[in-house]
Amino acid sequence: MAAVKVYGMPLSSCTARVLTCLIEKGVEYELITLNLAVGEHKQPSFLSKQKSRAIAKYVAYKYKDQGTDLLRHENAKESAVVVVWTEVESQEYNPPISSLVYELHIKGMYGMTTDQTVVDAQSEKLGKVLDVYESRLTENKYLAGNFYSLANQNHIPYTYFLMKTSAASLINSRPHVKAWWEDISSRPSFQKVLANASA
Repeated sequence: MAAVKVYGMPLSSCTARVLTCLIEKGVEYELITLNLAVGEHKQPSFLSKQKSRAIAKYVAYKYKDQGTDLLRHENAKESAVVVVWTEVESQEYNPPISSLVYELHIKGMYGMTTDQTVVDAQSEKLGKVLDVYESRLTENKYLAGNFYSLANQNHIPYTYFLMKTSAASLINSRPHVKAWWEDISSRPSFQKVLANASA
């Protein structure tokens, strides 16, 4: 079987989401690096390839019989809970965390000024989401249950960058969320993405 081609930068949130999924599933891939600084990712030929959550879900389904069962495809109830928590990630968690990462991490890389009003508002929103997570994680090891799934994996890329900022306290101040983060971020699949990015 030919290697799956992945277009992007190794540690961009979208690329890391797809690469982590491919590694969890044991799928060989080829990373084709794009130059984001010159806008290669904005070219029409690339725009249709940018749906990282959909691509990760597709990979998890296509290769459902190998690697980690990220969708719990053999258990309808567990699969439904995975769908719920992947939606929570994309609709409730991602908007505030992506804003925080942009303000506290990305802007600094480009010499831009952080907007503290945005940081404060998004920290409050993310804090409310994390309060729900803290409650959920007192009952389960992972968000969708006591099994690792796409629901957890989709959180990794942006949370990784958040943890490099002062807003890491939003995670670290919640003991169950912190333990969950330490667990999912230490998985061999993500550690391989990190190692390949620094190679």
